[in-house]
Amino acid sequence: MKILIIEDNIRISDNISYILKSENYNFEASYDGEEGYQLARTGNYDLIILDLMLPGMDGFEILEALRANKVNTPVLVLSAKSQVEDKVKALNLGSDDYITKPFAASELLARVRSITRRNHDLASNIITIGCLTVDTNKKEAFVEVNRLELTQKEYELLEFFSFNKNKVVSKVAIAQYIWGESLDYFTMSNFIDVHISNLRKKIENACKKKYIKTKRGFGFILSEEEEE
Repeated sequence: MKILIIEDNIRISDNISYILKSENYNFEASYDGEEGYQLARTGNYDLIILDLMLPGMDGFEILEALRANKVNTPVLVLSAKSQVEDKVKALNLGSDDYITKPFAASELLARVRSITRRNHDLASNIITIGCLTVDTNKKEAFVEVNRLELTQKEYELLEFFSFNKNKVVSKVAIAQYIWGESLDYFTMSNFIDVHISNLRKKIENACKKKYIKTKRGFGFILSEEEEE
């Protein structure tokens, strides 16, 4: 997954970059509206994080031009403009979401995941990892033709891993996606480990292969690749 950041404030852009890097997202940054638009119009990104007040070409103009040229890359507007009129205008021009500055890292990441998840759902409801198939519409997982018996939390874990296939995800990201604010971060580590351990056992018993791997110090990854 690759994200384009179009933000002229270098400090804020660096802050966004740091947040995305902490969750192992690939990203590119532009500090100018016209340059950002030229990059965005290639369509080579999975998400665009867009400021509205930009030199050269403002965010509204970029949004309008992208949608007029059939570039449907999801856009998350991140702006100091907090008036309802600005939010409505951005949404009417084709933005997928809108966050006002200042923002919390957890909120930004939650919005990024929400947009990319919705976009993934529209593209396909079937995700395949080796012998494992996840149907996000039916909320079920299968090994070949056999339904994998999972608890609700185990399925939600598997779905989150599937949306982020081949990408390392942290325990904090897992907690925010599945438990939201209801999970105490001070006790979440062992709690999540137990759920992942149970999910791993069910998948490995059915597929005879290890798909969920631990990346020590970083989190977990769902991948077909063999561990080195």
